[in-house]
Amino acid sequence: MEMNATEMRAVLFDRYGPPEVLYVGKTPKPVPGPGEVLVRVHAASVNGGELHGRAGRLRPVTALMQRGFPKRMGLDFTGEVVALGPDPAEPGPRVGDRVWGVLDRTFGSLAEYLAVRPRHLSLVPAGLDLVEAAALPVGTTAITALRDLARLRPGERLLVRGGSGGVGVVAVQLGRALGAHVTALAGARNLDLVRDLGAHEAHDYAATRPADLPRFDVVMDTAGTELAAYRRLLTPSGRMVAIAFDVDRPAASLAYIAASTVYGRRRVRFFSGRPTHRLFADLTRYVEIGAVRPVVDTTYPLEEIAQAHRALEAGGVRGKIIVRVV
Repeated sequence: MEMNATEMRAVLFDRYGPPEVLYVGKTPKPVPGPGEVLVRVHAASVNGGELHGRAGRLRPVTALMQRGFPKRMGLDFTGEVVALGPDPAEPGPRVGDRVWGVLDRTFGSLAEYLAVRPRHLSLVPAGLDLVEAAALPVGTTAITALRDLARLRPGERLLVRGGSGGVGVVAVQLGRALGAHVTALAGARNLDLVRDLGAHEAHDYAATRPADLPRFDVVMDTAGTELAAYRRLLTPSGRMVAIAFDVDRPAASLAYIAASTVYGRRRVRFFSGRPTHRLFADLTRYVEIGAVRPVVDTTYPLEEIAQAHRALEAGGVRGKIIVRVV
């Protein structure tokens, strides 16, 4: 693929469909605007929401995020600052800084370059490889869910559904760091992994029904299904935080979440992550003190983006699937 100085490679798709609709094509190289920085992307992870967006199951959302085709892919990223736009923020990132971040309400991080505002990124911890580090930006979701929304306290009982997934592996580690008694639900082959990450108890989700489990002070749900059944496991003062909804029954799922905020004490809190510089700085501190580490399942080159999506759809992933851009 021949390129000129104003172009770059990026993952694109021209219609909704299976992983095979994704391809690497040419698109204009961004120019950083006032207060923005230009990041040369090293790697990004594959997120569940991108699978649904590519397949067309979230068309009202993706239509707002990106109008028309071709559409882009990728939410989070790691990379190196290579240029500053006019009127750079003070203090702010400088050329040569190694950074990680998440795009704000849009897709497009699976590309060679990004123009982003400093509030959506932070410095990557020293010594952490940029490809491996791409497994961690979603960790800001776990911080928001457990520390800020659920206000998880030492000694409380925490259940993490999807404990071996991209957000789940961070939630297990963070729950342990916050002093909770952590129970994780994961696939049978991943039970040793979640125990190694800090779970006091680990159960095969395929062989464990909600009725088999005890009460919990906090439930963190990354699956979005059977919310009512898992909500019933909460103690009278319990809190449930959901970061997903049932895409097969979106209206009913979101209606249940909304109703729970009105009726009853054991509310379900749903949120869509919008991490800031402060959250990324907090994530960096958790990594630097050894409380959180990245878990990478598989790394694919940019040209194998379809295989990366196919692997995540197959399930059973341990941590994050990473796409290497550089």
